[in-house]
Amino acid sequence: MHYAELKKAWGELISPGAPFEIVPQSVNGNVIRTFKNAPPSVREVWASTAAFADRDYIVYEGERITYAEAHRLTGVIASWLFEQGVKPGDRVAVAMRNYPEWMLIYWACVSVGVAVVGMNAWWVADEVDYALKDSAPKVVFADAERLARILERPETAAKSKLVGVRVPGELPAGVIDWSQVVAGNGTMPEVAVDPDSDACIFYTSGTTGFPKGAQLTHRGCVSNLFNMMFSGQAQGLATMRANGIDPASVPPPAPAVALLTTPLFHVTANNCGAYAVTAGGGKMVLMYRWDAGEALRLIEQEKVSAMSGVPVMSRELLTHPDFDKRDTSSLLSLGGGGAPLQPDLVAKIDSQVKTARPNTGYGMTETCGIITSVAADFFVDRPTSCGPAMPSFEVKCVDDDGNALPVGEVGELWVRGSSVIKGYINRPEATAESITEGWLHTGDVARIDEDGFIYIVDRKKDMVLRGGENVYCAEVEASVHHHPAVAECCVFGVPDARLGEEVAAAVVLREGQGVSAEALRAHLAERLAKHKIPRYVWFLDESIPRNASGKFLKRQLRETLKLDEAH
Repeated sequence: MHYAELKKAWGELISPGAPFEIVPQSVNGNVIRTFKNAPPSVREVWASTAAFADRDYIVYEGERITYAEAHRLTGVIASWLFEQGVKPGDRVAVAMRNYPEWMLIYWACVSVGVAVVGMNAWWVADEVDYALKDSAPKVVFADAERLARILERPETAAKSKLVGVRVPGELPAGVIDWSQVVAGNGTMPEVAVDPDSDACIFYTSGTTGFPKGAQLTHRGCVSNLFNMMFSGQAQGLATMRANGIDPASVPPPAPAVALLTTPLFHVTANNCGAYAVTAGGGKMVLMYRWDAGEALRLIEQEKVSAMSGVPVMSRELLTHPDFDKRDTSSLLSLGGGGAPLQPDLVAKIDSQVKTARPNTGYGMTETCGIITSVAADFFVDRPTSCGPAMPSFEVKCVDDDGNALPVGEVGELWVRGSSVIKGYINRPEATAESITEGWLHTGDVARIDEDGFIYIVDRKKDMVLRGGENVYCAEVEASVHHHPAVAECCVFGVPDARLGEEVAAAVVLREGQGVSAEALRAHLAERLAKHKIPRYVWFLDESIPRNASGKFLKRQLRETLKLDEAH
């Protein structure tokens, strides 16, 4: 493989005077790596796309919105927010499916220094209530389902102005209709946005039972965009040179047409998918919900060139009975993130879709998107790697004492750079535990090879990664323990061919008490989003095994409990 060419291209692109020149900069007391030519805030990124006025920007079912219309609407929305007393530094929450309004609200807010709070659309009323109290948004934009959940807690709902989006029928009293927001003629207010102010707050599941609101800054979001742009250019340049192709003879690629399949309240769809497509003047195709057959229809109809999602989506696309009946020749890349792409899937994508190459990235909410990226020949050659760290990051593997380990040795991966979050709102202790002198503790155990390619080998965090969603075991255990019949509970992940992992629970009941698995799940449904509820439940007659320090032996449970004996 052409790793020497990759190293050469990498060096050229980040060198002084190059488009991705890297320079040191002091931010919040830490010297970090930043892109010299990056715009100062997301406002400038969105403003630059006005040049694509006549192009289709968002396609959703029968609706099409051009860049010109999107810019008109974002100006109107931002102006309306200011009329409501919202000002730079305030927060606005978005609680809805992947409707076009999600992106319009997002660009409007970040363009005037207002932070977007991405509300997880799967949250139940308790979780929604917690996040609204924690983030205290001035305005909440919600679709019908999310609005109903918000209104289940009227005391909290009353603290924000509520706007109903795509709500059929008559709106509840006090709720503003979306049509009123976009009825005006306002234009984008002139605002200077601080690069280190919050662009958005995205929630990550909490290890102690409460989600944490990660503060993604403008600098971090723009750096993530530059990292993605860089990755494509560096790996493409290396591959062309290795194959004897003069890069100057290759015309620039056509604007991307991307099918966004994952929720916009995650960095995978928002910071990686939407940012990259938008900055390049491409077209975003949105779906009401994931369906492989519908995805194939949209790929054919809209000439989709890139589809990114969690691995199960690519797998379901390739195995769908309509795959050979649909024209997928427009696809150039297929893959995504949120969970590792299994090596067999990397090979299937490369062989089954004649025009498309596999790609993946490893990242976190806490890094505003990707840490690593790998595609095409490099991914096929090293399918168990998630690629090299992007230029704005320093990376190291450390031992339990935080000491850096030599190349090739396994330890927890720490990263530092301009994409690392500022911290967690209202959680100084959690921020201090997760970030040391600018170094983010990823919670993932990894090794780095001699070419800088990173391999995630284990997880240090007590977490289940289900279909790209982080489910923290302690959060589920805390909810199970709310049931009066439960004496002990241990939650852990078990392998699942479709979702990567599924949530499982071993439960010991109090003496003389009884509860069925169905009743326990119904109890949890009032407290947890559906994807966090254990699919597998075992009721044990004896105490759950623990080690000398009192921690549950989760690996032993995973190895000894049989799935076909679960409830």
